[in-house]
Amino acid sequence: MAAALLVFYQGFTQEFYQGEVWQLLTNTGPVARLVLLLLLAFSILSWAIIIRKFRTFRAAQHESLEFLQVFRQSKKLSEIRAFCRTLKESPLPEVFQFGYREIESQASTAEGQGKPRIRSLEAVRRALQMGASAEIGRMEQWLVWLATTGTVTPFVGLFGTVWGIIDAFHGLASGTSGATLHSVAPGIAEALITTAAGLFTAIPAVIAYNILLQRIREFGTQMDDFSLEFLNMTERYFVD
Repeated sequence: MAAALLVFYQGFTQEFYQGEVWQLLTNTGPVARLVLLLLLAFSILSWAIIIRKFRTFRAAQHESLEFLQVFRQSKKLSEIRAFCRTLKESPLPEVFQFGYREIESQASTAEGQGKPRIRSLEAVRRALQMGASAEIGRMEQWLVWLATTGTVTPFVGLFGTVWGIIDAFHGLASGTSGATLHSVAPGIAEALITTAAGLFTAIPAVIAYNILLQRIREFGTQMDDFSLEFLNMTERYFVD
């Protein structure tokens, strides 16, 4: 498989440098090159975010399943809390930590002997909500860049398109023998290349943004369900 990919890459690279695309790129003007460099920077950062987010969310899903299994099987909150330290990506352990700290704060001041009791189940609910909100904010980090890329880069490419058309008209006006393909070709080439580059940068960012946003909504639903399960456990063991 690796050998096949290497052969494909070598063939693609050879065709690219020997083909018309490379010739068009080398013939572009300074403004078009600046636009292409800007779009390249947007594309590289966007793909880095996309790859990182997909890996993180995949690990978070796996860790969430492990955490729920431990949470439902364990009889001690301290054991669950110790297990939370081994999980880095899932949002559920942090939601649990918020609820656990609230229970610990209330139960530590309970009077009397026997099983600890808490004074306010609503305070535990609010703590869980704060934990879920914090995790949603963490998971949404860098998504604004994908949204910005999907919104801005088509207009950056459009700027290159307009500039290329201006160059084409300039070449048409300065032609000594009338309108010829040679006089307008450079400007049209710049317009087409920047347009394609803008779309090539924007489309993956928009698709990834929508997919990742849907994944975050799924994690939000998972945290809401876990909060209800945590509250049921709290009411069962800590409320008279």
